[in-house]
Amino acid sequence: MHYKRILLKLSGEALMGEQQYGIDPVRLKEYAQEIKQITAKGVEVAIVIGGGNIFRGLAGASSGMDRVQGDHMGMLATVINGLALQSALENEEVATRLQSAININEVAEPFIRRKAIRHLEKGRVVIFGGGTGNPYFTTDSAAVLRAIEIGADVILKGTRVDGIYTSDPEKDKLATKFDFISFEDVLQKGLKVMDTTAFTLSQENELPIIVFDMNTKGNLLKVVSGEKIGTKVNL
Repeated sequence: MHYKRILLKLSGEALMGEQQYGIDPVRLKEYAQEIKQITAKGVEVAIVIGGGNIFRGLAGASSGMDRVQGDHMGMLATVINGLALQSALENEEVATRLQSAININEVAEPFIRRKAIRHLEKGRVVIFGGGTGNPYFTTDSAAVLRAIEIGADVILKGTRVDGIYTSDPEKDKLATKFDFISFEDVLQKGLKVMDTTAFTLSQENELPIIVFDMNTKGNLLKVVSGEKIGTKVNL
């Protein structure tokens, strides 16, 4: 495998599948099977999932809710998604641990860096829930932070689009895809890969990001094998 330890970032919306809200069990099972494929090859896998399929703090704030309260609700939504993915992985006989940045000891371990690394070394998939544990930070920031802390080789951002384009390919038919792009070019062109805080943190720590289509069967295995899938952001 081209990468030994990865951080897979999934959006909460990705878990909705064809639904308008919540978690699609079919999509969840597909993701679990894709992840099982790479763990069977010896790849150490950590995962961060968003909570947008259940609740988004910014959306709550825009409708008058206190932003901090809204973000705490969003953090809980990521734990719900983490529990769902944990269950799906265990149904596929993949050893899994859920760690949360907010203390919910009855359902998840607290995030402890050394313990997370030990789980990975033992071949367990580690799911990080609760974001960073702080309001005003997105799960993109949580993904980059955790990836740096555990010494991941790369961040794999699984989306429904097969890479980074000059503009939104779902709206602009003339949009062209990048196979490789530098952090600097992403910022100069104003392309939306991650929020600025997360993206800058990744750049400063020289941690590459690969944006790829997670919904195409076999793509995750191809990416960790080093095949040119999606778009790679590097220095």
